[in-house]
Amino acid sequence: MILPTLILALFLAKEPVQSAQLQFDAGNYKAALITLRAAHPRSTNKAEIHFWIARSNFELHENDEAVNHFETAVKLDPNKAEYYRWLGRAYGAKAEADHSILFARKVKQAFETAVRLEPGNIAARRDLMQFFVEAPWVVGGDKGKARKQIEAITAIDPLQGRLARAAYLAADKQRKAAEAEYLSIVMLQPQDINAYMEAADFFEDRKNVKGLEKTVEAASHVNRDDPRLCFFRGVALVIRRANLAEAEKLLKTYISAVPEKSDYPSHQTALEWLGKIGK
Repeated sequence: MILPTLILALFLAKEPVQSAQLQFDAGNYKAALITLRAAHPRSTNKAEIHFWIARSNFELHENDEAVNHFETAVKLDPNKAEYYRWLGRAYGAKAEADHSILFARKVKQAFETAVRLEPGNIAARRDLMQFFVEAPWVVGGDKGKARKQIEAITAIDPLQGRLARAAYLAADKQRKAAEAEYLSIVMLQPQDINAYMEAADFFEDRKNVKGLEKTVEAASHVNRDDPRLCFFRGVALVIRRANLAEAEKLLKTYISAVPEKSDYPSHQTALEWLGKIGK
């Protein structure tokens, strides 16, 4: 029983942040905010409180609030690479929503600070690489610098380096090369489920059903219970126009059972695939 377990865990948690993290992990971002805001008046100088408020705001697409609290978190604790990494992501969301060059430039600064503070932080280097390859030069985009980040990531972790290279190729519209790279990663049979999910994301976006099915099959041997597999299986059936009743069931199950997470396929995307069933 998930709900009683969560309630018990919340009851036993000694700190508001611990309780909020449990709520956050369950996808209950509004409840996490209530917990954190209740603690906020007596913890205004606690960076961790502001960080998790901002993380919850970010998942709820409350960009201004997310930026404000991430900025407070880095002021209170300027040595945390993860705080700067998520500040960069929040700047990116605001830049995209507001079409703001100012905030687009701030993305680069935040990611570079995260990498400087923690050179071994692969996630920060991946975010910085993605910025360099996707952003226009006027705000700091630079494909040469993107490739340097790939080299640095590869030196830390060869698998993550290959994933970074595949993402670079996809962003640079070298789609055939990206496809080959993702397929070769799947053939390596890594034990990291997220490697498969990155590949599946690419094949879903390209409507490449063979690549998607191969990736999902391989991923199921690593973690058959990962909820994202439900989404990708449903998508593959829709693309094939096969067993559409099962596709509908899988996609609806994903929407109802899996909370919205910024690093998971969105419910909106699942709804869009559902909309293709009747066409």
